[in-house]
Amino acid sequence: MSIAVGLIALVVGIVLVVGAADVFVDGLLGVGRRLGVAPFVLTVVLSGFETENLAAGIATNAKGLSGAAAGTFLGGVTFLAFAVAGIGGLIAPMRAGLPWRFAAWTALAPLPLFAVAVDGHVSRPEGGLLIAWFTLALYGAARTGRDLLADDEDVGGARQRHPFARLVLGLGALTGGGWLLSDGLHAVVRNVGIAPTLLGNTALAASVEAEELARVAVPARRGRPELALGNIAGTIIHFAALNAGVIALVRPLTLDHDTTRFYLPAATVSPTILAAVLLTRRRLGRAEGVGLIALYAAYLTGAILLAA
Repeated sequence: MSIAVGLIALVVGIVLVVGAADVFVDGLLGVGRRLGVAPFVLTVVLSGFETENLAAGIATNAKGLSGAAAGTFLGGVTFLAFAVAGIGGLIAPMRAGLPWRFAAWTALAPLPLFAVAVDGHVSRPEGGLLIAWFTLALYGAARTGRDLLADDEDVGGARQRHPFARLVLGLGALTGGGWLLSDGLHAVVRNVGIAPTLLGNTALAASVEAEELARVAVPARRGRPELALGNIAGTIIHFAALNAGVIALVRPLTLDHDTTRFYLPAATVSPTILAAVLLTRRRLGRAEGVGLIALYAAYLTGAILLAA
């Protein structure tokens, strides 16, 4: 794919993702209302299952690029906790009214990954342990908002019709838009000559997660901050446990020095910092957003210097 085609794919992907995010939120609210299940729970469970991120990790690891493969989930976690949350706070400031247990599960999510990966190797049995941890952490995070049912006014008019179809359509369109964004951004940066580990933890991680900005901004602007924050936490749990575990099950991961000494600690600490912001500030506004974006900029600077 040429740079020109990549730019077109990037723009089309952005348009598709923004529109799909609105449909996805309608579906979540409608399905939650029909089933009597909090849309927050559905968000935590569903939004983090991203085939494009998992496929990118499996494919790059199969080609022997384990540093880039690990970057899809390590760089993805850092991108979510700092960049997505920060930009979301800038676009649509939100109150963080979720229980403290929600922040605790967000902070705890990457700790088992750190424990098994700090020695530079993630085996198949350790991948299985991470998947087991994923089940527990996802259940724990989802339970924290099980009482947050949608109000009747949240889903009205035409948006009440066919909620299941809207949920599936929105999720499918988000996935397709995510693929376009990923392919487009990758086509733009692949000729720059970036080292695989740096590419995986920065450009690749950001490209496959760019649609998360819409998943966070759209519900926040519609007055549903719990959906925006639930999406971030749910995706972090998926990446740090499920994706890492599945990739290691397919082929054990061998992590280089840069990964174990920089990218892994960053992915471990960044959700804790986000959780601390939510607990102490009780909101994710523009000031908090600027602070988180500054932390991501520092992370990018450190990654570039490390690869130099």
